[in-house]
Amino acid sequence: MLEAIFCKIDDFCKCFEKESQSHLIGKRKKVGRKRLLTTSEVLTITVYFHASGYKNFKDYYNCLIRGFLHSAFPLTPSYNRFIELRQQSAFMLALFTQTNAMRDCNGISIIDSCKLEVCHVKREYSHKVFKGLAQKGCTSVGWFYGFKLHFVINSKGEIISFFISPGNTHDANPKVLEKVTKNLFGKLLADRGYIGAFKMLYERGIQLIHRIRKNMKNKLMNMYDKLLLRKRGVIESVINILKSQCNLEYTGLRSLSGFFAHICASIAAYSFRSEKPSIFYRKHPKIGLN
Repeated sequence: MLEAIFCKIDDFCKCFEKESQSHLIGKRKKVGRKRLLTTSEVLTITVYFHASGYKNFKDYYNCLIRGFLHSAFPLTPSYNRFIELRQQSAFMLALFTQTNAMRDCNGISIIDSCKLEVCHVKREYSHKVFKGLAQKGCTSVGWFYGFKLHFVINSKGEIISFFISPGNTHDANPKVLEKVTKNLFGKLLADRGYIGAFKMLYERGIQLIHRIRKNMKNKLMNMYDKLLLRKRGVIESVINILKSQCNLEYTGLRSLSGFFAHICASIAAYSFRSEKPSIFYRKHPKIGLN
């Protein structure tokens, strides 16, 4: 996987540099000494951390990168210097995630959100790194302090788009839904939290399929949509992979740029997985689904 990540990132960096040079007036002068690691190597090390199985980035960098993988990265700087390089490359990482890690909609999509806790909820008043940005929110599990990750996947388990909002943002917030469902079409599976967004999405040509609450009147649903709705739990498996294997939620971040770089690297690492939770379906002559 390391070679695949590096090749994809290196091609992106070369394409970006070529495109940016064509828009510059004159030649850019390089100031200061030459960096030991290229931008593509910095991004590769950052993304590969979320696929390596390590939970602590310092141990990962000192033991795996500077130890076992020293032949692949012979000019690695100190840990503190690499953290500076990672923060400087946060914009490139976010751009790579948006252009290369996102996939296209295939007509059947699933939407959901998950919490991104930055500290324990009881320490929210003493937390200073994300003061004024992170907010207190509530999920089915309990209260938390941090952000929310809203994202959409297709039937193959590939992430189509994502959006980060404060923790107190409702799932069916119109502004968030407009951004995260910008390139969607067809059917959109969701939980009960998105009930109020049916009309807005229907006007844009998106059919929202969700379960009803106990105090709502039941309406008939065709068998195809009913069977699709049973597969909505696929996105819960994606959330579990992002958090348990790709280190999506981490409370040790100490800067805003590092936080967004961490989220983008986690999503980029997930896109390189060969096996993803998906909805395997084939058309049936009567109900369209088997």
